[in-house]
Amino acid sequence: MISAPAKSLSTLGICLLLAGPIWADGCNPQPFSSWLEEVKQEAQAQGISSKTLRQLNGLSYDPKVIGMDRKQGVFAQTFLTFAGRMANNYRLTQGKKYMQQYAELFARMEQEQGVPAPVITAFWALETDFGANTGDFDTLRSLATLAHDCRRPELFRPQLIAALEILDKGYLTRAQLKGAWAGELGQTQFLPSDYLKHGQDADGDGRIDLLKSKADVIASTASHLAHLGWRKGEPWLEEVSVPAKMDWEQADLETLLPVSRWVERGIKPVNGRLRGQNLKASLLLPMGKDGPAFLAYENFRIYTEWNKSLVYATTAAYLATRLDGAGPVKPGRAEVASLSLAETKSLQELLQAKGHDVGKIDGIIGAGTRAAVRAEQKRLGLPADGYPTQNLLSALQGG
Repeated sequence: MISAPAKSLSTLGICLLLAGPIWADGCNPQPFSSWLEEVKQEAQAQGISSKTLRQLNGLSYDPKVIGMDRKQGVFAQTFLTFAGRMANNYRLTQGKKYMQQYAELFARMEQEQGVPAPVITAFWALETDFGANTGDFDTLRSLATLAHDCRRPELFRPQLIAALEILDKGYLTRAQLKGAWAGELGQTQFLPSDYLKHGQDADGDGRIDLLKSKADVIASTASHLAHLGWRKGEPWLEEVSVPAKMDWEQADLETLLPVSRWVERGIKPVNGRLRGQNLKASLLLPMGKDGPAFLAYENFRIYTEWNKSLVYATTAAYLATRLDGAGPVKPGRAEVASLSLAETKSLQELLQAKGHDVGKIDGIIGAGTRAAVRAEQKRLGLPADGYPTQNLLSALQGG
């Protein structure tokens, strides 16, 4: 059960730079109870019944949820560390069993939605271990807390109303409405709005149950991924080897080139031939030029839509390749001198001081940090692969 990392600070989010909330109910000065009354009025105007709205009575602010939102250090791990823990033997073995058990449904979903079984199964494994850990946070309380908070109210307020609609439609009972701290529901952790938009009643019982019905989970996940733009019949990620020297600035998800161009630059498949011979791809180096290397095809963008964390997206895509028959990832050509969480925060502060927009100082190597790192690597005459190392930190600390 893994929630998406925080987005950059909103104009109202300056208080997040402080160690704790300013007000008892977080960084929103409006009391939680009066704010909740406004939400009730909005939900009622959108057709939510009075009976369902009574489920908000007595709801209280949950400071534990805000604490979880502010601290998501799991995404600061390196790819090899994170993938080594998450793409484990249990998930591979159990995933293959489910792919066999529900082979007919998976085949139908690939025909109708274009999404292959390994892709669906990898998300299913990573998010909840196939439904074993869907979360026990009160979804209404979590979403109300996050919607009241000043950081991302525009995201979570509609989700709170969507959760009320799930109750109103009878898909789940109030007692069943439990999930992750950020309000995701079900075995592949859908936000309530996605539950409503893309949920499928695959078992034909008249309701969409993403908590208990594995058939509904498989079909709904396929529907959601298709909606995100999954390209039928195309690969998503493929491990490759890279030459010792090349133009490392090209190793960027924003650079999408024909596979033939990558081959001209010395990129080679690790196993057999490249699957996307006639497609475009980006060179993905999740730990820089000396670590693992992949060609990320256009379908890889769906992974970053699912979760903005690059380490999560790469791990999910990698696990799907393993379920599809690929071997374990190779560590790269040399040991990578990665930074600790504290060191990455220090690096972000140094980059920010030099005028770079790295977003939140959180120790997570996001797109802003990678772009800033690449710019400083170029300025210092270092290989501009966008991955922060001890050498870069030392160079910046030295002025």
